[in-house]
Amino acid sequence: MSKALYTGSFDPVTNGHIDIIKRAAKLFDHLVVGVIENPQKTPLFTVEERVEMLEDLFKDVSNISVESFRGLLADYVNRNDFTAIIRGLRAITDFEYEISMAQMNANLFNEGVESVFLMTRPENSFVSSSMIKEVVSLGGNAAGLVPDVILKRMREKYSLR
Repeated sequence: MSKALYTGSFDPVTNGHIDIIKRAAKLFDHLVVGVIENPQKTPLFTVEERVEMLEDLFKDVSNISVESFRGLLADYVNRNDFTAIIRGLRAITDFEYEISMAQMNANLFNEGVESVFLMTRPENSFVSSSMIKEVVSLGGNAAGLVPDVILKRMREKYSLR
C-alpha cells in the first residue's frame, strides 16, 4: 500500500494547498496531510484549528487523513512508514529550496521513501499563506484564494466581518 505525506503549516490552508492535496490523493492509496507544529512561530490558527479545518474540508475523501506533528520531518516519516513525501512547487525559488531539502532528507529517510514534486496550477502560482494573511489582516479581499469557510474564519480572527 502506498502511503504519502503532504506537510505544511497550512496557516491558512489555501486553494493551492487544496489542489495539491486532491491531486496527490489520486496518486496514492492513502494521503496524510501533516500539519507542522512549529513552536518558534506564532500562527494565526492553532494546530488544533488547522487540523479541524482540514478534516472538515476533506471529510468526504476516504483516503485522506489529517495529523499534526512536531520535530524532525524525517523522524515522523520513518516512524510512520510513508512511501513518499509530497511537495508543491510554485516557482523556481521553491524548487531551489525544495531540492536541497529533498537531498538532505534522502540521507535521513528510510530506504524507499521518495520525494514527489507537484507543480501548482498557474492560477495558484502566486498564492502563499503569508500573503493571504497580510491581505486579509489589512481588510483586503482574498476571495477565491482560500475556501470561503477559511476566509470567514480569518476575518473573525482579525475581527473583520
